[in-house]
Amino acid sequence: MTEKEYWFWLCNLEQVGLSKKEKLLNYFGTPEEVYKDTGSGLEEIIQITKEERERILNSKKEKNIKESYAKLTDKGIYFVTKDDVAYPEKLLTIYQPPIALYVKGKLPESNKPSLAVIGARNCTEYGRVMAEKLAAELAGHGLQIISGLAHGIDGYAHKGALSAGGLTYGIEGCGVDICYPKENFHLYMEMIHKGGVISEYAPGCPPRPYHFPLRNRIISGLSDGILVIEAKEKSGSFITVDLGLDEGKNIYALPGRALDPLSIGCNNLIKMGAKLVTGVQDILEDFSITYENYQKDLKKNDKLLETKEKIVYSRLSFLPKHINELTEETKLSIGDLSEILINLEINNYIKQTRTNYYVLI
Repeated sequence: MTEKEYWFWLCNLEQVGLSKKEKLLNYFGTPEEVYKDTGSGLEEIIQITKEERERILNSKKEKNIKESYAKLTDKGIYFVTKDDVAYPEKLLTIYQPPIALYVKGKLPESNKPSLAVIGARNCTEYGRVMAEKLAAELAGHGLQIISGLAHGIDGYAHKGALSAGGLTYGIEGCGVDICYPKENFHLYMEMIHKGGVISEYAPGCPPRPYHFPLRNRIISGLSDGILVIEAKEKSGSFITVDLGLDEGKNIYALPGRALDPLSIGCNNLIKMGAKLVTGVQDILEDFSITYENYQKDLKKNDKLLETKEKIVYSRLSFLPKHINELTEETKLSIGDLSEILINLEINNYIKQTRTNYYVLI
């Protein structure tokens, strides 16, 4: 067998945890030496149980290993081990670095800064808009966006980065040949060509609840900073934040309304020292990236708007606002206001999130 096939075999040992695989490598030196051991060496490692020894010895089926490894190429999956030059250097220093990674697409570029964008699965419209907006602007300034391809903030962050023509990478809690959740399949397919989908789990491995907290260490490890957009008081996002703090990463948080359950987590992070983010300039300045014409970009094409349109536009934000509120604030008739809203929507300044509720794009 080839060296890569030995690594592939070791990575796919069933019911042998990562820490025990590391002990095998520390004792034998290489996956090949683990494979060639007849059992005497395994008996010397006290952490390896009798059942695990038997499982390891019974797994040495060369034909099956070779056939399974060959299928990676057929599926367009790139297999990267800790011994490979291509293995991300950032991951070598994290807690329990993956022994290997499965990649569809490519790995993050080491010479470009990366930012993790994470948050609530059941996010609000405000969270959705800000995740897309911030990720798009950050990607537009050259930052690679790292997230978990999950429902909610993760997916919207990937979407925003792609909309700006940037690079984005999804770290999965299942095999990279599986898109989870299925609703993000279009993102999954686009990311393969404009970034990558990455996992430490073998192809075909289903998503399991305990996989997701573990994959968070890879999200944190590949990133140079972590931005949290909406999180409850006890959120899974804090696993990634804690890992990032241990690794000396900058933590950023989007503030929210005091009584909003999905803002409590972010507001608490800010109280504890996370950097408050109201726009991308708050992040870019820490990466020494020049941020030019921010106000000009924020109010795109503002000069092209008529006076009444400017009045309506200025009353809108990234939080949905009902047409009745706009009528009271602008003092315009419902007929004039409706016509202006239609024009703004047609020209992609605003969008209607649900009947008679409007937000900026």
